[in-house]
Amino acid sequence: MTLDLVARDGLVLLGCGKMGTALLTGWLAAGVPAQSVWVIEPHPSDWLQASGVHLNKGLPAAPAVALLAVKPQMMGAALPALQALGNGKTLFVSIAAGTSIATFAEALGAQTPIVRTMPNTPAMVGRGITGICANEFAGAEGLALARSLMQAVGQVVELEGEHQIDAVTGVSGSGPAYVFHLIEAMAAAGQAQGLSAEVAMQLARATVCGAGELAYQSAEPASQLRINVTSPGGTTAAALAVLMDAETGFGPLLTRAVAAATERGRELGK
Repeated sequence: MTLDLVARDGLVLLGCGKMGTALLTGWLAAGVPAQSVWVIEPHPSDWLQASGVHLNKGLPAAPAVALLAVKPQMMGAALPALQALGNGKTLFVSIAAGTSIATFAEALGAQTPIVRTMPNTPAMVGRGITGICANEFAGAEGLALARSLMQAVGQVVELEGEHQIDAVTGVSGSGPAYVFHLIEAMAAAGQAQGLSAEVAMQLARATVCGAGELAYQSAEPASQLRINVTSPGGTTAAALAVLMDAETGFGPLLTRAVAAATERGRELGK
């Protein structure tokens, strides 16, 4: 029902880079008509130009949603184009890291309904996860609409409040890069044990992707999946003794990494 509202009243997408494109692809696949979408994008891709949406021309008077998908550093320059829609019925949804609801309210009007989200790049293959939170003017209806929009590219979790969004950035927003680096590190370690670069990379990549898919499809928790692979006194146990070391292992390392990303998110928001 919520996407029917978008089809009827329209959606404005400000910025259509990788994440904007992933979202738009998901919405069109979910049945939102191209004619109900207005996109503002200074460097449109061939796909976008051929998509049938309204591109860089006019805006509906009162669209259901304006989704802000420009980079945080471009937000200041981009917002004036949408100021006329503030303090009204239009729900503003942001996917920008480090830009607070208060900053948007200042630019658009104090009573503007705003939902802040933190998606991640697996949205590009329909397997993203997005944390969402809202101000009082968006309310339950605004959250439901934002949820249905973000579900077009993956899972959605509702947060207790905006104070949790930097932690979401640290875990899932930046998290795909940690996994890609794991692939790099595993491949380099394989090379160090005598494998060719090509074979080591193929092994590392397929292992991480396959384990991820197994975790995705399995009802068992990650801890149990780990135990299932680990024979007592075997090769996996030898590796895990290193990786699970209380001081130098994966746990404390990732705790520090996620804390650094979370803290950087807070700094960007100031």
